[in-house]
Parts: sequence; structure tokens; C-alpha cells
Amino acid sequence: MLRSRAVAAMCAVALLLLAGGCGGREPARAAGSGDGGAAVQSADDDSLAWEDDAPEDPDAGAAAGLGAAPTTAPPKPTSKPTRRTTPTKKSPPRKSTGEKLPPAPPKPAEGCTKPRYEGAQASRADAKAALVDAAGRTYWPTSAPSLRVPLDLVKATAYQESGWQSNIIACDGGVGLMQVMKDTAAFVNQRFDQTYDIRNYRDNAALGANYLAWLIKYFGDVYFDGDYDADPADCASHDDLCLLNAVIAAYNFGPGAVDTDAGLKIPNPRYVDNVRSLMTTCECLNW
Repeated sequence: MLRSRAVAAMCAVALLLLAGGCGGREPARAAGSGDGGAAVQSADDDSLAWEDDAPEDPDAGAAAGLGAAPTTAPPKPTSKPTRRTTPTKKSPPRKSTGEKLPPAPPKPAEGCTKPRYEGAQASRADAKAALVDAAGRTYWPTSAPSLRVPLDLVKATAYQESGWQSNIIACDGGVGLMQVMKDTAAFVNQRFDQTYDIRNYRDNAALGANYLAWLIKYFGDVYFDGDYDADPADCASHDDLCLLNAVIAAYNFGPGAVDTDAGLKIPNPRYVDNVRSLMTTCECLNW
């Protein structure tokens, strides 16, 4: 009992002399001040100085998992690079390549009201095989070896143009599966040093796909900085100015009607809409 009272008395004396607390920490002190403008240490800073002595909080990890602010900032996630898309309604800048354009499609023959048929028609299976083979070829092995013509684009274009009829000849002179014009066939044969026969359904499929490959590279070089990915995701609407829409429009109206003095144009949005719809909904995709 006497010892306890003596300890209490000594503690009281220490409190008076040191203005501290029995067993307590030293209060915050002012750091030096002068021309350097040193700050005054706060009580919060002092408590951080004693952080090693503080007991661990067993609930700290659980609190952080429930939305508490982390003690250190997490690393920022690396953003996945995305391919550049063009403005939807404004033409991208044009870059001249000096590439010669094929002739514009001719007008339908006067007085012609319906197509005619010549020779035997290829079976659906044979037509499919020809279109698949044509889409799988590499048409630019040196300057653009990675360029591919999407198979669904080839199938949809053939269905839009001919309904996959290999022996049909339209009023405007379009022939076969891909409704290739004679002047277009001559252009492709000369440009790619080929001898495709427009009336052979296999060659006709290759002519159409080869022409699509040329259009992809042409518009890719002129307007899209060498980007040859004709992806429908790049443009939600059939009149948006993306590579795929330009290629489809040019296949129907000719590249000169799409690559104009005023920039990139889509003069036939309904045709583009039809082909793009067929790329996902055509029954021919399952043949």
C-alpha cells in the first residue's frame, strides 16, 4: 500500500515537472523555422513517427476489401490499344497513291427489263466451294500479305448480286456469281497478271473477290493509313465513312463514285445496307 502511494506521488511530481503523462509520449515539438520556410510538425505527423509501436489492426485488411481506401495507390491498368476508326460522317483526309481506277460500271441496256441465263448453273455446293476458295486467297502477297477479303463479305456480295446464280447475265452486263463486268474483269486480269474467265464460275468468284481485295487496299491506302481490316464494328450505320462501307459502295457504283473530289462518299447507302445485313443474316451463310 505504501509503495503504491509512493509511486503515485512520484508520478504526480513528474507530471508537474515535465507537463507530460506518466508513461505517455512526448508532445509534438516545433521544427526550426527560418529562411527555408520549414513547416511545423503536427500532432498527426508525430503519431506517424510512432507507427512502429502501434498494435496491428486485425480488421484493416477486411476494411480495405469492403471499400476502404488502400494505403497505396494500385498500379494503373494498361489500356488495350484499339485500332483507329474514322469519323462517322466526316471524310478522313485523302492521300493520293497514283493507282489507276477501273472504268465506271455501264448503264443497263436500253429496253432490257430482266436478266437472261446462259449455260448450265453451278450447284449450290459448287458455288459455295468457289466462293470459299476465292475468299481464302492472298491477292497482295508482296505489298499487303496480311490483307484478307472477309468470307462473309464475299458470300453476301454474291447473294446480293446474283442470288448465287452462276449463269445469270444482268441488263447492265454483269456476269455470273459476282456479277463482274467485262471491263472490270479486264482491269483485274491486267492489274494482277491473271487470265480469269468471266464465264467460268470459279474464275468469276475469284474475279469478284480479287476486285474486293483491290478495293480494300485502294481505300485503305487512300483514306485509312494502310489499314486493311474491313471490320463491320468500325461503323454502326450503312452510311458511315468506314473502310467496309466504302468497299461495298464501290463494288456497286465503282470507286470513282465513292472516292470523289469532295472526299469519301457513300452514294448508295441502301445497297451498302443490304450487303451488310446479308453478312450476318443471309441464309447463304449456312449453305
